[in-house]
Amino acid sequence: MKVAILDDYQNVALRLADWSAVRRHAEITVFNDHLADAAAVVERLRPFDAICVMRERTPLTREILQQLPNLKLIASTGPRNASINIQTATDLGIAVTATGYDSTPTIEFTWSLILASIRGIDREAASLKAGGWQTSLGSSLRGRSLGVVGLGNIGTEVARIGLAFGMKAIAWSQNLTEEKARVAGATLVDKQTLFREADIVTVHLVLSSRTKGLIGAPEFALMKPTARFVNTSRSPIVDEVALIEALQARRIAGAAVDVFEVEPLGPDHPFRRLENVLATPHIGYVTEDLYRTFYGDAAASIAKWIEVNATAA
Repeated sequence: MKVAILDDYQNVALRLADWSAVRRHAEITVFNDHLADAAAVVERLRPFDAICVMRERTPLTREILQQLPNLKLIASTGPRNASINIQTATDLGIAVTATGYDSTPTIEFTWSLILASIRGIDREAASLKAGGWQTSLGSSLRGRSLGVVGLGNIGTEVARIGLAFGMKAIAWSQNLTEEKARVAGATLVDKQTLFREADIVTVHLVLSSRTKGLIGAPEFALMKPTARFVNTSRSPIVDEVALIEALQARRIAGAAVDVFEVEPLGPDHPFRRLENVLATPHIGYVTEDLYRTFYGDAAASIAKWIEVNATAA
C-alpha cells in the first residue's frame, strides 16, 4: 500500500505525528514541493492508495480524481476543504476524512498583521538590517474604528481584541444580527458604512458562492485614504486586481495579505513589490501546535482506514 503526504513545505509531517501504525502496512512518500499543473498532479498521485493533503494547497478536482483509479482515501487537514470535489470522491468510492482544528493561530496572526502594518514594522526592520534607522511614522489604534467583515469564531475574537486596544468595533456580514454583533462588542452596520468608516478592515468569512467576489473596487473606493485592508481568510472573497489597483493608486494607505488568488505567489506578482503591502505566504494557521493536531489526526485516520480494509480483506 502506498501513502503520499502532499505540500509539506517545511518537511515536518513525519516529525510532528506518530506514523508508526501507518508504516507497518504502507510505504509513505512525502512531497515538499507544490505542483500546480493538473496533469503533473495526476502523474504524481497515480500510484497512491491514500493521500494526506494540507488544507487547500492542492485542489482535487473532478478531472484529477477521475484519473486516480488507485486512490481510496483522502485525509484532509482541518474540518472542511473546499478544494476537494466531495461529490466526485463519493461517486468514485473515495473516503474523505477531516481533522481537528483551532482558530487561535489565525486570530493571533491577524493581529500580528494589523500591528505590523499600522506601525510599518516590516519596512523598519528591513531598513535596520540594511544599515538604516527610523524612516517612517506609525499610527495608533486607540480610538480608531475596526471593521470586521464576518463575525464567526475568528471574527468575533478579532473584534474583542480590538476592544482591548481601545478601538471601536463595527461589523457586517450577510446574515449578521444586531444581537450577535452586540455579544462580540461590535455595532452592526451596513456594508457601505463599514468600508466608509473603518480605519482597519479585516475579513473573516467562509468562502462560498455568496462570498466569492464580495469585496471589490466599489468597496475600496469607499475606504478612507488612511485606512488599511487585511485578509487572512480566503483570496477569492476579494477581487485581487481591484485591491492591487487601489494600492497602486494609493487610494488606501496599505494592505496586509496572507492569502492569494494563486498560491504559491508568482515571483513577479505586484504584492512582492508594492511598498504599501505587507504580504505573507499563507501562514495564518501555520504553527507547530496546530500542525501536530493536523498530522496527528490525519495519521490516525489513515491507520484506522488501513486497519479496517486489512480486516475486510
